[in-house]
Amino acid sequence: MRRAIWMLLGVLLISSCTSDKVPQTKAPTRVKTELLSTGVDASGQTYVGVVEEREATAVSFTSMGVVKRVLVSEGQAVGRGQLIAVIDDTQARNLLRGAEAAMAQATDAQARYKMLHDNGSLPEANWVEIQSKVAQAASQLEVAKKNLADCQLRAPVGGIIGRKFISAGETAMPSQAVVNILNIGTVKVKVAIPESEVSAIGTNTPSIIHVEATGGSYEGGRIEKGVQADPMTHTYDIRIHVANGRHSLLPGMVASVSFGGKLPQSGSNQLTAPVTAVQRRADGSLFVWTIDKDSLAHRTPVGIGETTGNRVAIKSGVVGGQRIVTEGYQKLSEGTKVVF
Repeated sequence: MRRAIWMLLGVLLISSCTSDKVPQTKAPTRVKTELLSTGVDASGQTYVGVVEEREATAVSFTSMGVVKRVLVSEGQAVGRGQLIAVIDDTQARNLLRGAEAAMAQATDAQARYKMLHDNGSLPEANWVEIQSKVAQAASQLEVAKKNLADCQLRAPVGGIIGRKFISAGETAMPSQAVVNILNIGTVKVKVAIPESEVSAIGTNTPSIIHVEATGGSYEGGRIEKGVQADPMTHTYDIRIHVANGRHSLLPGMVASVSFGGKLPQSGSNQLTAPVTAVQRRADGSLFVWTIDKDSLAHRTPVGIGETTGNRVAIKSGVVGGQRIVTEGYQKLSEGTKVVF
């Protein structure tokens, strides 16, 4: 009996020692973050938008043919009239030769019969018939020339090649898009606005668009308001015109949009952050939670400036491009591993 008790105590001791040596891995804490950037002074609600091209033009052949060459690539800038693609023109050239021969025959007949007509030896009805044949031959010749010219596809407008739908060796059908050309000199940022808030937005309501992919902020221009709500979400689509002279904004990029804000004066490098992201210690000092390259959270002391709406200017302590925690900071301590 005593021996069994000692064996039981030994097993418990070994189990206790073994459990002490097993590392306890804590799951990363999920938070929401934001990249600090200059140029945003938002005073109202922030919405998520998507960049769209101002206009998209699908370019296609007018006749069927095998594509011999496609001379452009996606993302390439093209000018109006630039050659885009070429289809096999063998049949078109043969038709043109036939039309030229018919035109030469009709013209020769007209020249020979003209002398008889001028001498009064040719009935007027026959002369009219000859002139009609010349006109028909001329019309067929113009059609043949156009068919040959249509074997070369040229850009009807200038812009950027968005997508290439057909490659060399494939058969192009009439009206089947070969490429589409995007006009992105000015882009539109599409935003879904709840029906309870859309009435506050007018054609000239100022807006600020921040695009994380470019790291920049842009001043919005004229606004197009949709008049039909989404039946599921009860939101209205609006589109904000944004100048894009450098073509840095591309269709599909995600944007953060705020209304009623303004860009700071030229030369300003003011950083802003959500007011709720700035925390206060017991001694009154302020800090934000920053995330390093290893996804670890750190308390970073900051100095703040003027508060505008739901954002506050950050004067010191952090730099543009740093990632700060905006939601979920209540669960953090120094060195916490996070996911976002």
